[in-house]
This record gives sequence, structure tokens and C-alpha cells, in this order.
Amino acid sequence: MLAELVEVLEKDKAPTDLSLMVLGNMVTNLINASVAPAQRHTLARSFAEALQASVREDHAH
Repeated sequence: MLAELVEVLEKDKAPTDLSLMVLGNMVTNLINASVAPAQRHTLARSFAEALQASVREDHAH
């Protein structure tokens, strides 16, 4: 499914900010639909920390 989403975003030449908003909305919907309310903030925080840890500081595109 992720490959299909990437294909659509690339085909439509979606800018990076729009692509990130789409992915963010998907993550939010998944958390809200699949995670118990009491655990949502903890999971979202863990996800955000993992995302930040995975972003590289180099200048490669």
C-alpha cells in the first residue's frame, strides 16, 4: 500500500509538504482507529521520537 501511495504522490508531483501532510493524516487516522485512547499520546510521542531519530543530518537529497 505504501508503494502505491508513493506512486500516486510522485505521479501527481505532490510537493514535499503535501506528501508529509498526507502521510501524517494516515498515521493519525491509524492511531485513532486502532489504538486505545489511553495509549494514543504515548504511541504518537514514540512514533515522533523514532521519526526524528531516523532523519539524517547530511545534505544528500
